[in-house]
Amino acid sequence: MGYLFSLLLVTLFASGSFAGEKITYSIDGQPYEGYFINTKPGAPLVLIIHDWDGLTDYEVKRAEMLAELGYSVFAADLFGAGVRPTEIEEKKKLTGGLYKDREKMRKLLYGARDAAKAQGLNTANGVVAGYCFGGAAVLEFARSGADLKGFVTFHGGLVTPEGQDYATTKGTLLVLHGSADASVTMDHFADLAKELEAHGVAHEMISYSGAPHAFTVFGSKAYREGADKKSWKRFTEYLGETL
Repeated sequence: MGYLFSLLLVTLFASGSFAGEKITYSIDGQPYEGYFINTKPGAPLVLIIHDWDGLTDYEVKRAEMLAELGYSVFAADLFGAGVRPTEIEEKKKLTGGLYKDREKMRKLLYGARDAAKAQGLNTANGVVAGYCFGGAAVLEFARSGADLKGFVTFHGGLVTPEGQDYATTKGTLLVLHGSADASVTMDHFADLAKELEAHGVAHEMISYSGAPHAFTVFGSKAYREGADKKSWKRFTEYLGETL
């Protein structure tokens, strides 16, 4: 599956030890603003899908951390250029709209992948990772049959929408979850494991005791340093094994 988009704007600026670029690309005539770092030609790629507050400094920081390890990174935008909600109601409205329109969510995911490819990033050797809402989007990408080597979710939604399954999933899944998450329960966690096993999808699922929803978000009340460091370590190990 591929979606036509046109490049509108690229802005270069310093990002740690690497040159990070903000890029505005178009899907169905609407502008979206992503962020990418191309460490070197042909480097393995990590796509990042943002939380419900849109593409912010958090995803940029994670992109920098991955670039320091030698990966190229493309952080997608699923809300639209300039749309970075700060109020809970607006966050619910934006994510709710995409949860209700799964075809649009998929189009935005594939559009971001195509934008990364257009910048010369190695989408043939890539993994996608997402946080919270972004984690749910990653699983949507996996169920769509996206041709990526791996799908990683950090404290993301795990429930499969009615009428969907993992029958066409390619690549492997890594699910990193807080066992104290009141929003996405351990029952959801167990149900997903059963689904993946039933469809023969290779997967690894880890839960961290005492970790609530959004346990990796620096500076938040939910942040749990131990779980964040452990999950990041396993994530980077998984990237080395997969890419």
